[in-house]
Amino acid sequence: MTEELYQTDSYLKEFEGVVTAVDPARRAIVLDRSAFYPGGGGQPCDFGILSTVGQNYPVIKVKREGAEVLHLLDGETALPEVGVHVTGQVDWERRYRLMRTHTALHILCGVVYRDYGALVTGGNMEPLQGRMDFEFETLRGELVAEIEAAVIHEIEAARDVLVKILPRQEAFQIPDLIRTKINLLPEGITEIRTVEIVGLDLQADGGTHVKNTSEVGKVTVTDYKSKGSINKRIYIEVV
Repeated sequence: MTEELYQTDSYLKEFEGVVTAVDPARRAIVLDRSAFYPGGGGQPCDFGILSTVGQNYPVIKVKREGAEVLHLLDGETALPEVGVHVTGQVDWERRYRLMRTHTALHILCGVVYRDYGALVTGGNMEPLQGRMDFEFETLRGELVAEIEAAVIHEIEAARDVLVKILPRQEAFQIPDLIRTKINLLPEGITEIRTVEIVGLDLQADGGTHVKNTSEVGKVTVTDYKSKGSINKRIYIEVV
């Protein structure tokens, strides 16, 4: 089982770990602990470097497999063996851009749910840009302008962003914890990670975020599209 360090500290850029498994066919290793985000919930995985004495391994993909986090490594040099200690360095510039973008999307989600009661039906992001789909039949151009203004207001309000890991029973006592149209949390998950933008939004989420909305920067709604009679898509950019 990999201890996923990013869950409690999204700002951790460097960490120490030990190799617990090696998969030569996929050129991948598992660590006992890792700060690399393995992707999920529309947020891409982290990139970076794993280092041993005298050797650096570029991390080109990270993915979760069961309770383990798999690190796929570039190059052709021999992989580190089980038991070897490694140092990990997250590509911080890319990670921080994703943190800002992910928090911006939560602000968008919080505004749309608070003001219009629309649930999320999907979403995706890359560094400094993303989109979110809503069950929002009445969305139109003038509302998009109102939504953008409200998002900017919430960023400027400098709201704290709090992360907690709660027992499942306690977490599901929180009203409206699941903001997606479909509950994507399997029954077997005993602990739920929540992300709260204080005074605006509180929902289950597994990704990385900034500590305060003021870190997000300037957000612009760049486009919106109809994906059917009910589903609407909003695109944003972060500067």
